Order: sequence, then structure tokens, then C-alpha cells
Amino acid sequence: MKFLLAAALLFTFSAAPLHSASADYALSLYGDIKYPADFTHFDYTNPGAPKGGTLKLSSIGTFDNVNPYIIKGASADGIDALTNPTLMVQSYDEPFTMYGYVASDVALAADKSSVTFTLNPKAVWDDSKPLTADDIVWTFNTLVKDGAPFYRAYYTDVKNVTADASDKVTFHLASKNNRELPLIIAQMPILPKHYWTGKNFAETTLTPPVAAGPYKISNVTAGRSIEFTRNPDWWGKDLPVNKGRYNFDKIVYTYYRDQNVALEAFFAGEFDLQQENVAKLWQSAYDVPQVKDGRITKQEIENDRPTGLQGFLYNTRRPVFADRQVREALAYAFDFEWENKQFAYSSYTRTRSYFENSDLAATGLPSPAELQILEPFKNQLPSEVFTTEYNPPKTDGSGNVRANLKRASDILDAAGYKLGKDGVRVHEKTGTRLEFELVDANPAFERWILPFTQNLKKIGVAATFRVIDDAQYQNRMQNFDFDMTIGVIPQSSSPGNEQREFWSSAKADINGSRNYIGVKNPVVDTLVDNIIAADTREELVTSCHALDRVLQWNFYTIPNWYYNKWRLAWWTKLDHPEKLSGLTPAILDTWWVKE
Repeated sequence: MKFLLAAALLFTFSAAPLHSASADYALSLYGDIKYPADFTHFDYTNPGAPKGGTLKLSSIGTFDNVNPYIIKGASADGIDALTNPTLMVQSYDEPFTMYGYVASDVALAADKSSVTFTLNPKAVWDDSKPLTADDIVWTFNTLVKDGAPFYRAYYTDVKNVTADASDKVTFHLASKNNRELPLIIAQMPILPKHYWTGKNFAETTLTPPVAAGPYKISNVTAGRSIEFTRNPDWWGKDLPVNKGRYNFDKIVYTYYRDQNVALEAFFAGEFDLQQENVAKLWQSAYDVPQVKDGRITKQEIENDRPTGLQGFLYNTRRPVFADRQVREALAYAFDFEWENKQFAYSSYTRTRSYFENSDLAATGLPSPAELQILEPFKNQLPSEVFTTEYNPPKTDGSGNVRANLKRASDILDAAGYKLGKDGVRVHEKTGTRLEFELVDANPAFERWILPFTQNLKKIGVAATFRVIDDAQYQNRMQNFDFDMTIGVIPQSSSPGNEQREFWSSAKADINGSRNYIGVKNPVVDTLVDNIIAADTREELVTSCHALDRVLQWNFYTIPNWYYNKWRLAWWTKLDHPEKLSGLTPAILDTWWVKE
């Protein structure tokens, strides 16, 4: 289980006018800044929270690396969130506003050609060396050169970075239309130049680097556990953005190979908090004395974040999935309604949008504003984009999917796939057999996938499911070595530059990118650029609707399901602020151990 310090931050970006072009303590894409310059703490924190104790968490799988910024290896949890600071911090109770952290103030040029950060003179690494502008310049250049491909995509519109003084750094921007870029830059992790000099940043390591965040890595047992210890002399502990946060003396992640084993370990008190993602377990497995007598609190917490899309992802680089008709047909074999009833107590809602659970999801027919975007590409798009609201195939939940399978067979026949002698469809011209392997690292999905593959077999499609270990799975995803997988494409209420990483043609053949599907569609490229360049919230919503429709009707995935609450269970030694953010429960940085 992975508890990100700021899960809501990964993709919480926007494209709207910036608040200020002059030096200031905050930046906001929506123009409204909730907290004044003299604020003392965020409303969702408890500045009087006691410090101390240990938070024990679990993770599934293994790790062999403590550098989370490179493509190699499997990184341990918690490192980015706990050890490395950023220039500014996003609040969890505003659409998107950043407040000073390492940067004491920020100045955006009037023409949006650059953004300059002045550093807090108190900022130091845990070896007492000062954190300077050189560290930030080195970090940016290193992430772009040797970091995961994600960073190259993210910072495409940064021309260069200069250290104007030891406490002042300027990012020079190539595009004046990329309105979220200054805030993205403000979220960049800052790494120690002096530590990495003479070392190979691109190689895996188990040696803890120097840190400037609230915690240090204090113990590493490769593949089994990682321990973080709070730095009592941390330079940033008294900043308003950090008051009431980082309350645990220690945070320990223990790794388990199997979710069922981890759940038993939780009930045995081996770790303190469990985020449950399996509906069946939530309904049935927590009927234990520890919950009944109140030693463990079990609670669902509202989740206001867009859920994005979870689904069966096609690898369209594979010849069998290059055909849109094939991708459309296979979706009719997934009987969500029956499986939801059998395996999840009918608790899930079917996903239909790439921006699910938000106002960015396309519904109904295109609006006039959407048509203005889409009509120039009419000859390049499926006709349904303009005529029909997309919804995934549906059944009555009885388990009888005969009508859906008939529809699937008709589509495959029209696509030229005919039944062969062995019962597997073969393309009448190319000889391509309709067979594929679905891979994942989570065996819990097997009960959902088996009925799907059985239905596929009935229409002449040979599909198999294979569970592989985490390290192998990560390697295969990075190299796009799969036919189909179960994946999540996360979104926020304010999408932006990260959409290039998901959808752009330029990323489709770069190993390690997150364009897992292999989308190479010039219309999609243009629609992504529209999102990034949107001037207003209204333009952003319209652009997302347009992109959503094009993705939906190209059948790049078979949508799964979502649940708009966090299912959390914790030993009652833990406590949290009365008011929690709807963006994230912020377990690592706002909870505490009771005195």
C-alpha cells in the first residue's frame, strides 16, 4: 500500500490566469488565494498535534532502490514525500495555490517569459551545508538528462535555468502560453548537488542520500523495509506551510509479497493503517475482534478528487490491437454488472470517462464550443464523436451476455476475423490470430479477469491471464512488453502538462513514458496542446471534454470501475485533524500518535 504525502499533487495542475506577476508569497492559477501572507498554518492541520511515536505502514512487492527519480529499479515508498523539499507547497483545500517553502518569495515576469524564486536563507541539507540556487539548477538539469522520461516531458517548455545568486534562481520559459508551468516548476523536488557529484545518478542505489526534508532515511533492508526518522533540527519545521505536519518521530514501511498476508499482519498489529482497495475484503474480512471492540477504527472518507480511469489497457503497438474494431468488440465480453454484484457487493460504479467523477467528463453530445474544436478534424475522427454519447457495453447483471457476445462476434466478422479450425479467430488476409496475454502484478484481479477471458473464448478469442512479480511487471511496463494490462490513468480537476506523457505521439516509443497504450494520434496531440494553453477554466473544461470524446470513441481501454471514497482502517493509537482535506487524507503529514 502506497501512502503518498501529497497524492493530490501529482496531477493537480491547471491552465488559468496566474495570480500575480510580482514577487509574492504565493501563486494561484485561479486568482483566489485563501491564506493571507501572515497565515500560521493550513486549516486541515492541527498545530498543537503532539510529536512522537512511530507510524508503521505496509507496501506490497519489493524494492531495490532509494532514488525514486530514475527509470531503473523499483524505488522504496515514501522517499520523495518525506526527504526532499520543493520550492513551494500546494495547499490541500484550494483548487491550486502554492505557498513558499524553500522559496520565500516568487516573481513571475509580466510577459510570462520567466519565473524567479528567492530562497529561504535558513534552508540547509541535513549535513549542515546550505541549500543554494546551484542545487536547484543541478537538480533540473539532472532530472531532464538522467531522470525518468516523465521529467523531460514535464519540463519541455523550460528553456534553461540560471543561478542569479546563491539565493536566487530563474527558470526561463520557452512558451508564454503554458500557464501552469511556473507552478509545476515550484513542485520540483530539490536534490543535493554536492552529494551526487562524482556519483552516477542514473544507477540504482541503496545508500541514503543527503536530505533537506523533514525526515532522513535511517535504515534500509533491501526488499523488506525502509525506515525514516524525523530530523529534530529540520530547518523548515516552523514555516507556516509545515505547522502541524510531520508529527511522527519515525515512519516505517514493511513490504509484503501478498495482500492477504499483509491484511493478516495488519490485524496482528504489525502495521498501523490499511487503505483497502478490494470491496469484497472491506465488506467481509474486517469482521474481526479488533474492529468490533474498537481497537481498530474502520471508516470511509469522502474523496473529492477526480478518479481518472482504471481499465484494461490495450497496447496498440501490438498488431492485434491496432484495429479499432477489435478494441471495440472485446469490450462486449466484460460483464461488469454481473461481476460487480458477485465480487464487490455492487459497490462500484462503472467508469465511462477518462476524467471520471469531475466536471471534465464528457456527457451527452458535444456543445457548440466543443464542436468548434472538433469539427476541423471531422474527417479524422470516428463519426460517433459527433453523434452519440459514449457509454461502455452494459448487461442486465444476470450473467447472460449472449446479446453482447453476438454483437462482439458481428464486429469481429466485419473486421475480417473468422473462426479457425481450432476455434480461435484468424484474420482472413493477414493470418493474425486473435490471441493475447493480460498481465498484472496483483493476483486479486484474477477473479474479475477469469469470467472476462471465458466470455472471450466463446467468441473465438484466446486470452490468458498471467500474474508476475512487481519487479518484472515494472520492467515490462517500462519497455511496453505486454499485450494488455490493468492500469490507472490518474487525473485531477485541473489537467495540464502531464497529458502529454499519457497521450502524445512523441512519448509513444520512449521507454519509461506513461503512454502505455501507445497512442499516436495527431488529433489527440492537438487536443492536449489545447488543454495546456487554455486561458480560462471554461476553456479548460471544454478542451477536456473534446479530448475525452476522442479517447472514448477510439476504444483505447475497456473501462473498469471506481469508488469515490477512501476505505481506511487504523489502530486507534492514531489520530487525525477534525477537518480532513477532500483531496487527500494526508496520513503521513497531518496525522499523529495519541499521547
